Parts: sequence; C-alpha cells; structure tokens
Amino acid sequence: MTPPARARSATPPDFSSQQFRQALGMFATGVTVVTAQAADGTLVGLTANSFNSVSLAPPLVLWSLAQKAGSMSAFSRGAHYAINILAADQQALAMQFATKDIDRYAGVDFTRGSHGAPLLTGAVAHFECFNRSQYEEGDHVIFVGEVERCSHRAGAAPLLYHGGKFYTEHPL
Repeated sequence: MTPPARARSATPPDFSSQQFRQALGMFATGVTVVTAQAADGTLVGLTANSFNSVSLAPPLVLWSLAQKAGSMSAFSRGAHYAINILAADQQALAMQFATKDIDRYAGVDFTRGSHGAPLLTGAVAHFECFNRSQYEEGDHVIFVGEVERCSHRAGAAPLLYHGGKFYTEHPL
C-alpha cells in the first residue's frame, strides 16, 4: 500500500484565535524570565513560558518572542542571553517582567552572568546561552540558545502556569 502524499500546506484553521489561546493554556508550563544586556549596556528582560529543551549534545534550548516585542532588536542582535526559571515564590517578578512601559529591573536583585546577562536571584535554574540561531515563524521568532553555563537549586519548587493562572504547588 502506498503511503498518502504529503500535503504541501495546512488547511485553514476551524477555530478562532481566542479558542486557540484557550487550548494552549491547557498545557502547564514553567515560567521563565529571559534577560540580556543590549549592545548599549541597557538591560532587557521579559517573562516567557515558551521555553523548552532541544538537545543534550550540544546543549540547546529554545524560547520564542513576538516579532513586535520592544526588546526584539536587543535579543536578535545580541550574542548572549540568560534564561531564568522562576521559583514558586517569584510570581510578582513574573508579573513585573511581563508589564510594559516600566523599569522591569526596579528593585530586582541579580548578578551578572559571564557575558553580562542578569541572573535573577532566587530563580530555581539559570541557563547562560549563546544566541545560536533564530527562526521566524508566524508572528514570533524562535531563538535557539547553546547553553554555555547552567546552574540549579536542587529541591527548589518552580513557578507554574496553567489556564491563565500561576500555581506554586504541584498537585499530585
């Protein structure tokens, strides 16, 4: 039996953007803040839950950013960034880095990674990444980072996001 021919394009969606967003919200994720130092020394950062591992050898991770994001230039042109996985007690920090038109670093405790990207104090894990590649897909850019350094706090509980809400405990 001959396998069916591969389609050349997707069929149009039979759902609204809102329905798609609600369905995506059913996937529980961790919460990250991606940080960098722009070429002019300015610190940039944003909350993202579009984080995933890609490869162990070489160590690769990915995350995505809306093409219209104000920090796109800094992230797309920069050579390095850090991904900070937030702890269960860092919900306010997640909200701060998701808010527009504020100083996102106001009152935030951090150290500098080896290439200047902020490593947020209290995060459960840090990944210092070389900006290896970028792929434009739809209204976002997918960033693939090659991890140069990483650390984690064993036993620390991460902040979770599901269905539009934050969770600080892991219901079993």
